[in-house]
Amino acid sequence: MSHAIQLEKGLVQIYTGNGKGKTTASLGLSFRAAGHGLRVYIMQFMKGSTVYGELESAKKLAPQLTIEQVGRDTFVNRENPDPVDRDMALKAFARARLLVSGGDYDLVVLDELNCAVDFGLIPLNEVKEMIAGKAVHTELVMTGRNAHPEVIEMADLVTEMREVKHYYNRGQPARRGIES
Repeated sequence: MSHAIQLEKGLVQIYTGNGKGKTTASLGLSFRAAGHGLRVYIMQFMKGSTVYGELESAKKLAPQLTIEQVGRDTFVNRENPDPVDRDMALKAFARARLLVSGGDYDLVVLDELNCAVDFGLIPLNEVKEMIAGKAVHTELVMTGRNAHPEVIEMADLVTEMREVKHYYNRGQPARRGIES
């Protein structure tokens, strides 16, 4: 499939912070890019649920947009991650490095990668090496809380989502179609 456009230079973006909207922002960018004919690959670290609406939307945009979940459908213990979670993250990250350096995709989103690094599932130095080895025309987006300062320094754009008020704190559970 030919591209409608090609990025002259792919940049590195980070969406981080404690507020809601990091994944949502990266999905909006992905849908926009796919609409212009760019090839998009989204790898969701630490997510393994099939209830996310973006999975169904991606099927409608395939092969322009692909989403792959590479985690289990359970929370990862930050203080004591299960070796299974670490193994899954490392195997997925090896593939992510190839996606970022290979040049086959115009936009690669590594959703929750910042969290995977923060939880000790993926070594910081390997993320820095991936960024340094990024294909020239590939845009790289990394999301998740607690982006490491060294990764922030390497990025071209950093957006921090700051929670001002959240309905979860009033007991409102996640709603299908809005949060999932």
